Amino acid sequence: MRHVIALDVGGTGMKAALVGSEGELLHQARRPTGRERGPDAVVDAILDFAAELRAYGEHHLGEPAAAAGVAVPGIVDADRGVAVYSANLGWRDVPMRRLLGDRLGGVPVALGHDVRTGGLAEGRIGAGQGADRFLFVPLGTGIAGAIGIDGGVEAGAHGFAGEIGHVVVRPGGTPCPCGQHGCLERYASAAAVSQAWAEACGDPEADAADCAKAVESGDARAREVWQDAIDALADGLVTALTLLDPRTLIIGGGLAEAGETLFAPLRAAVERRVTFQKLPSLVPAALGDTAGCLGAGLLAWDLLNQPTTSQPTSEVTT
Repeated sequence: MRHVIALDVGGTGMKAALVGSEGELLHQARRPTGRERGPDAVVDAILDFAAELRAYGEHHLGEPAAAAGVAVPGIVDADRGVAVYSANLGWRDVPMRRLLGDRLGGVPVALGHDVRTGGLAEGRIGAGQGADRFLFVPLGTGIAGAIGIDGGVEAGAHGFAGEIGHVVVRPGGTPCPCGQHGCLERYASAAAVSQAWAEACGDPEADAADCAKAVESGDARAREVWQDAIDALADGLVTALTLLDPRTLIIGGGLAEAGETLFAPLRAAVERRVTFQKLPSLVPAALGDTAGCLGAGLLAWDLLNQPTTSQPTSEVTT
């Protein structure tokens, strides 16, 4: 059966799949990155994992993978196929496309940014399916974004498009590692809510999920923490929809697991803030933690669906 290899590399673990031509997951696996052993070990782990997937496909599906797609965190130069920088993984200027292509017998390889790759999947086959314009915003340790346009995701001129987490929503506020003060992700990420709730309730182990449960049980302190985060998030999202005018606004990541505890007040907060802007559909992400793998698979199939299947000099932009 014809298939591609899809790899989604995170800060601590890797998710992988063999993906069929209709986007179906034919095989799934997970591995640690081994980042405690250093950046070279992480690269070796990725290459070994990909080779194992190729062997699995050859044995169980009757042929080796026709292409591969890999999503990585940090700064990515998709055109050159280079993982430029990742603070979490400790690497710089890793020629990932070339290394993977060599390890996999010369098949075409697509490299993408993890959030934009996940957004590609959500836009094409997930919550944004059928929308010509969407914005995907995962709320995790930080906040990022993927700008979807006509079935693709916009990377920007320098690969930084969609960094909504660093829109300043509270001028002069909490310092951010990016060098600014008052960035959205310092107030509305899962990590920010966890910190605020831990301080409010006096339990250093408390996290955003605990805060959501306390909100549902009627805890006044939790409601205040939660509403502060929602107000900041709504301010950031209205700035984004003013600039981008998306048809669908997709919210994912750990904070979105709170369901309507998040979405009901967030929709109301966004609606209160708009004036002339058109309200987009504001919906939860549909693909969960498979989005990155599915998006990497889509990138790989995109390579095969180009006029030539030879390794391109310009990568699919994510």
